[in-house]
Amino acid sequence: MAEQKSLTGLTDDEAKEFHAIFMQSMYAWFGLVVIAHLLAWLYRPWL
Repeated sequence: MAEQKSLTGLTDDEAKEFHAIFMQSMYAWFGLVVIAHLLAWLYRPWL
């Protein structure tokens, strides 16, 4: 029997895989943002 799909059309396994990739890319983006802000602050402190 085929796995049931959710409203998004993804199976549970596909949704978990997508979530894992999404979370990794979000953490990478936040890390990049923190580094960019740190470099900007080192160049010209605003506080």
